[in-house]
Amino acid sequence: MKLEFKGTRGYIEARTDRHRMHASCRVSSGRGAIIIDVGEDWVEQAPDLEADAILLTHAHPDHAWGLKGGAPCAVYATDETWEALHRFPIEDRKVIVPGAPRRVAGFTIEAFTVEHSTRAPAVGYRVSAGGRAFFYAPDLVYIHERARALGGAVAYVGDGATVARPMVRKRGESLIGHAPVQTQLTWCRKEGVPLAVFTHCGSQIVAGEEEAVVERIMGMANERGVDVIVAYDGMVLDL
Repeated sequence: MKLEFKGTRGYIEARTDRHRMHASCRVSSGRGAIIIDVGEDWVEQAPDLEADAILLTHAHPDHAWGLKGGAPCAVYATDETWEALHRFPIEDRKVIVPGAPRRVAGFTIEAFTVEHSTRAPAVGYRVSAGGRAFFYAPDLVYIHERARALGGAVAYVGDGATVARPMVRKRGESLIGHAPVQTQLTWCRKEGVPLAVFTHCGSQIVAGEEEAVVERIMGMANERGVDVIVAYDGMVLDL
C-alpha cells in the first residue's frame, strides 16, 4: 500500500509550505485508491480528486467540508456523519457501520468508534490490503476496542494537534478534544505497532520550531521503542 499525505494541517490559522492543506490522505494499491477525509481547504479541488471512493472520519469542517459542492465518487461515512452533512449534494452515499468490515476499492475497511466530539461523532479506519493493515485516526482522544483496532497493524496514523499537553475536556460522560502525541505513542507501544505517523498537525508543529518539536517527538518515540514520522504535505509512504 502507498499512502500519500495530500494535506497535514489541522483546524488552525497557521500554515506553511510543509503544512498548507487540511489533513487528507490518499491510499492506493494495485487494485484501487481511496481518500480519507476532504477538509474545507479542498473544496475547489474536490471535483478533480482521483480516487475510487472517499471515506470520512467525521463531519467537522477540516475533515468533510471539502465536499460541500459534491463529490466525484462514492463517499463512505457513518449515519451520524451523514446526518450532519445532509445538505451536501453528494449523490453516491454509502453508510459505514463501526465493527462491520467491508470491501471498498480493493481494500478491507473497518471503522472503529473513537472519542473526539459529541457534536460530530468520529471514527478511525483500519485499512487492509495484501496482508498488511494500518489504522488512521487524525482526530481523537480515545479509541474504543483499541487492541483490535491496532493489533497486527504495521502503522498507526494519528492526531498531531498537541505534542505532550492534553487538549481534553469532559462533556457529560464523554471526552472531547485531542490526545497528545505522547499518549498515542504509548498506545502504539502497548499494542505492538512499530511505526507511528502524525498528521493533522497543530500549532506546536506548524507555527512553532518544527525541527525542535520533531526532535522532541522522536525522543518520546525512542523511549517507547516506536519509529515515528511527522507527515508533511505531499509526503509518500510505502507500507
